Amino acid sequence: MTQIKQDETVYRLDNLTCGSCAAKFEKNVKSLPNVQDCKVNFGASKMTVYGKTTISELEEAGAFDQIKVRTDQQWVAETKKVPFWRNRENLQLLFSLVLLLLGALSSSTFGEKEVLTILLYIGSIVIGGWKLFLSGLKNLARLQFDMKVLMTIAILGAAAIGEWSEGATVVILFAISESLERYSMERARKSIRSLMEIAPKQATIRRNGKEITLSVDEIQVGDLMLVKPGQKIPMDGIISLGSSYVNQAPITGESIPVSKDIGDDVFAGTINQEGYLEIQVTKRVKDTTLSKIVHLVEEAQAERAPAQAFVDRFARYYTPAIMLLALLIAVLPPLFVGGWSEWIYRALALLVVGCPCALVISTPVAIVTAIGNAARHGVLIKGGIHLETAGSIDTIAFDKTGTLTKGTPTVTHFEMLSEAETKETLLDIAYALEKNSQHPIAAAISRYAQEHGGKVKKQVVAFTSVTGKGVEGRVGETLYRLGKPSYIAESLTNALPNPVQQAVEHQQAKGQTVMLLTADLKVLALFAVQDEIRSNSADVIDQLHRVGIRQTVMLTGDNQATAQVIGKQLGISQIQAELLPEDKLARIQVLRNQGAKVAMVGDGINDAPALATANLGIAMGGAGTDTALETADIALMGDDLQKIPFTIRLSRKALRVIKQNISFAFGLKLLALLLIIPGYLTLWMAVFADLGGTLLVTANALRLLKVREK
Repeated sequence: MTQIKQDETVYRLDNLTCGSCAAKFEKNVKSLPNVQDCKVNFGASKMTVYGKTTISELEEAGAFDQIKVRTDQQWVAETKKVPFWRNRENLQLLFSLVLLLLGALSSSTFGEKEVLTILLYIGSIVIGGWKLFLSGLKNLARLQFDMKVLMTIAILGAAAIGEWSEGATVVILFAISESLERYSMERARKSIRSLMEIAPKQATIRRNGKEITLSVDEIQVGDLMLVKPGQKIPMDGIISLGSSYVNQAPITGESIPVSKDIGDDVFAGTINQEGYLEIQVTKRVKDTTLSKIVHLVEEAQAERAPAQAFVDRFARYYTPAIMLLALLIAVLPPLFVGGWSEWIYRALALLVVGCPCALVISTPVAIVTAIGNAARHGVLIKGGIHLETAGSIDTIAFDKTGTLTKGTPTVTHFEMLSEAETKETLLDIAYALEKNSQHPIAAAISRYAQEHGGKVKKQVVAFTSVTGKGVEGRVGETLYRLGKPSYIAESLTNALPNPVQQAVEHQQAKGQTVMLLTADLKVLALFAVQDEIRSNSADVIDQLHRVGIRQTVMLTGDNQATAQVIGKQLGISQIQAELLPEDKLARIQVLRNQGAKVAMVGDGINDAPALATANLGIAMGGAGTDTALETADIALMGDDLQKIPFTIRLSRKALRVIKQNISFAFGLKLLALLLIIPGYLTLWMAVFADLGGTLLVTANALRLLKVREK
């Protein structure tokens, strides 16, 4: 029986310096009394605890790395930029560096073996490395071999053989490397903190006729929120009074403010530009679209990509292997050729150069940076695995309605095909059949019938909706059907009368979607409906082909002729029409069976089966749409197709960066290892090689912040 997790609490973490530290901290917290489970997200610097515990108990579990536990509010408030001179790690590093330089000066003046020189080097080692030594010795005692164990053995070994200057240099360079790692992860985490700071923490509310200012945590669903021009909107809601233009860029990435009127949805963190608005709150602060974005970005960073999982598995075996190899180098050659001190020195250099710092950080820093950059552009990538998948996509399938087109079709042509009923009567019947349907084409016919019909209101009984085909129902004794020509043909012994067929083909040739109205076995009228193509659809398809997408596919339930007209206008490679939802799923499976890496772009609701079957599901218009945020691998927060080429370019560059980083890390290790055997590699050069690797992979990953929409 599965145990139900209770008392879920989310904390933020300071001083979480590495992935292995995060795993160790998670294990320690899980062992606390009354804690059922714990999940530590290193990339987001976040921890979720299930059970009852205190912050002091949690900090004691993280004492091995001086981990500090904060609430969301404390984390945002306390992580403002701290001056260099107030950061304790920086001061320790600076003081240690000063002692190292004084030691070098003393060495050149009085000699390397002088007591003053040695004391200065010892001071530099102790001040700069005492935290490292504590962690390293504790881990060594527990037989937990990590990079801190390697460095501790190397530094203490250097001191033991009298290489004081080398030991002190190793401490300084490792401290700089650690500082760079912290900096790179903090740069990546800034995207989360900046998202959390978008929305105001207070709002003006009208309750019982009085205007009061409350913390957003105290605001309830149904409260009336007052927002003046120029202010940020604190909570999700629906406008109940006023109209304005709202800048939704923080949520959807849209560059142009959107017109909002009574009844329109607005989101927390967006900016009211012109008019005074009264907004009825529809979601608590923890349920707003912005809160979900923050949560999804954090969870995405916890989702390990295949490359990262490989590196983590490799590092688990790599570190003990390096220690064993160093031991063999220190012991075996001296037994045959002598020179214990020299070979021990080489073994220590191997321990230092074998430190997997750059390798461990190579993948997560790239993934966190890419996901953060995408979020700032209104694209939610829900995990490193999906980022990598997007980089390998060669085929993109699009739903038509609401994706390539605006999704709001209108009736462009109405034609009576029988004189049995008046136009007004036919439109009344059409309205009665379609008024309760949510399908965009049904809504278009319903609007047209309402605007052009008579005053008679028909009552439909025995109403039936046939998914993907049409509707039917009885008015009086007559059975009426309104639907696709193929559906109507089935009811007319599988054939349309020739004049009707010609009328249908004439409209379809112009790219119109045709719906027929019948009474029993007689065709009464024809509705031609057209959905306007998005202004940038053709440009997006062209961009995708230019960035290397092998084929684009349109999957639509619309008729073949209409699909062909629209597909050719857009430059789509392959057009599949007259598909039911299960047919779209089958087409995706066929493409995958042919060896294609397929992304499906849809609205996240009607196309859910196809989105789930594709290698990558991309949902349009995720802002405010819970289903889109939950079901898709990637959610475009606005209805902007331009985000798709941007996402493909970003993911491909991220893949290249990950491969480059792993190659850099391995290449430097291999080169340094080759220099150790002949004795060309000194201890400080070994640390410098490791530091150089960390610098390279960090700087390379931060290039992903420069990827922009074209």
